[in-house]
Amino acid sequence: MSVNSIDSPGLLRRFSAGYHRVLCMLLAVMLAVLVVPVTVQIFSRFTSLIPHYIWTEEMARFLFVWTIMIGSIVGVRESAHFDVDLWPRLSPRGNAALRLFARLCILLLAFVFLWMGIEFTEQAIYRISELAEMPLWIIHLAWPIAGASWILFVGELIYDDLRILAGPRS
Repeated sequence: MSVNSIDSPGLLRRFSAGYHRVLCMLLAVMLAVLVVPVTVQIFSRFTSLIPHYIWTEEMARFLFVWTIMIGSIVGVRESAHFDVDLWPRLSPRGNAALRLFARLCILLLAFVFLWMGIEFTEQAIYRISELAEMPLWIIHLAWPIAGASWILFVGELIYDDLRILAGPRS
């Protein structure tokens, strides 16, 4: 296999790493932006200067949905999800086998998010949000994007575990 091959793990890893960096930057920006509508919403509850029915509550909710989904994508890439060590003294191959099982479960969930997320987004194509009058498909799109991103990132991790399992026994 040549280095320039399209199915080269190096090319996919570079793409994956770049995508991960973009997601981390986007996550930081979204968290910073999320502070604004939440702060305005808090002040509107305690003063009569700002009406409390303004779009900030809806915008905070939408930003929160996207922040959670992007955070979950980053968490899958970094294997930062909840982990319990039941068998801490397994060999590297044994650990790889356990991780492989867990990652296959994540992969299954990722396909559910992708498939059902597409249907979820299609149902929102002609709907708009109540206050901001924003198309709801923009919010619903977070689910299939999360599913597709999980597939990319967990596929990379599965590949690594399969290489450990196929490697020389120690």
